[in-house]
Amino acid sequence: MTFKDILYDERNGVATVTINRPDRMNALRMGTYEDIIEALHRAAWNRDIGAIVLTGAGTRAFCVGGDTGDAKSERRGNGIIGVPVEQIHDAIRAAPKPVIAKVRGFAIGGGNVIATICDLTIAGESAVFGQVGPRVGSVDPGFGTAYLARIVGEKKAREIWYSCRRYTAHEALAMGLVNKVVPDRELDAEVDRWCAELTQRSPTAMAIAKASFNADSVGIRGQSHLGFQAVALYYATDEAREASAAFKERRKPRFARGHE
Repeated sequence: MTFKDILYDERNGVATVTINRPDRMNALRMGTYEDIIEALHRAAWNRDIGAIVLTGAGTRAFCVGGDTGDAKSERRGNGIIGVPVEQIHDAIRAAPKPVIAKVRGFAIGGGNVIATICDLTIAGESAVFGQVGPRVGSVDPGFGTAYLARIVGEKKAREIWYSCRRYTAHEALAMGLVNKVVPDRELDAEVDRWCAELTQRSPTAMAIAKASFNADSVGIRGQSHLGFQAVALYYATDEAREASAAFKERRKPRFARGHE
């Protein structure tokens, strides 16, 4: 398969999937989702690959989620909400080997969810994490919420989603959202060191360990798919459209509230 929106490389037992839209902060358009899913599947079932690295091109962003140039209510591709968000999540978790998020710059919205779901997250000091869903008329009703709460705790997860604040790499490390923070100039070498260790481990034992970890949270997959059905309906509402429009126009949203 020829990829349009990503770069794919296999080297020394490691597959690297790079979202290659730096001019759009590595935002995901409809074709980008398909590219990532195909690349993850290719690496996951290649017996010569012991680890997968997922990253973004350039220095500004890992990924900022869905491309705001695509109207949510007009998406008509694969996936419950018209883009296969849940299929990327499933592909990361189903891969019988560790998937590492290598994060420079912004990991926001759907990008933050992807980094959360990856088995390991290694960040440069420039990394910034956070959610924007309630600001833009969206939400991840599964791994981005329930699984996040397992990692950082209920209180912090609710803060992340309700407040839509941004967190530095060191703040993310303190809350358990990332495994390691290094200066940006050392990020590539640090990830290479982790991968060199991982590729020396028993692949069968690693696959069993990952499946065992996943078994504890497998119910979130059903919650996610059910929740995205609700999100698909929500995208067609005036409230969701107003939130999206206000974000793009850099103004305060005008929501209709029962007490007003």
